[in-house]
Amino acid sequence: SCKGRVSTSMTRSARFFVQGMHERGDRIAIDDADVHHINAVLRLHAGDRIEIVDSASRAFVAELEGDSRHLGAKLVEEVDVLPDDDVRIDVAQALPKGAKMDFVIEKATELGAAAIVPFTSERTVVRSPAGERVARWNRIARSAAEQSGRREIPVVATPISYAGLLRRFGEYDCTIFAWESANETLRERLPGLLRNASRVLVVVGPEGGFTLEESAAARNAGAVVVSLGRRILRTETAALALLVVLDYERAAQTE
Repeated sequence: SCKGRVSTSMTRSARFFVQGMHERGDRIAIDDADVHHINAVLRLHAGDRIEIVDSASRAFVAELEGDSRHLGAKLVEEVDVLPDDDVRIDVAQALPKGAKMDFVIEKATELGAAAIVPFTSERTVVRSPAGERVARWNRIARSAAEQSGRREIPVVATPISYAGLLRRFGEYDCTIFAWESANETLRERLPGLLRNASRVLVVVGPEGGFTLEESAAARNAGAVVVSLGRRILRTETAALALLVVLDYERAAQTE
């Protein structure tokens, strides 16, 4: 069995991430992509306020300075906000074809995934991508974290093998392995599944699904192997459905 809790976030202004550790009164530069978003999308100007989060996850109210081409901000005051969640849920996603991984990363970030671990398995068509694609995935995660008001940016790891993924199961209080041929459903196992868990991993297979041998290896490594119900979801949908269900369950446990 697996071992929940849930946190809330504050109402806030537009949030942006910067490198380094900062203090109240610091003046910081804003990178070009964020400058474009502030100017063209948010239509903010010097004197308007935004929220800045530094590398130590400290959040500040900041006042914009400069003009539209050379925009900076002064950190006016530190704000006390809660972390994204006190239960960390990581998503292990088998590499899908095309741009589906971009979609998974963006939406999983919006839904609170703490990290995304791409992996290859027997039926994955895509093999490990070059480093520039991983860098792109991390940029997508950063943008989605800013848009959704998160305090932390989930790290998108370099893809690993299935054997490497199995070795990581021991790092978690609970590993939920989604397999359409499982004898038990998530609904049957959900009550109590997250109780006392602080680190959870959800594992989603490729377009062709996991093999019988892969599911057996996951169970032997300590995973709870469940189907997600009577419908077979696409690989780019399964992790998102799991994140929504688990978030709802954690919230219910705190009431």
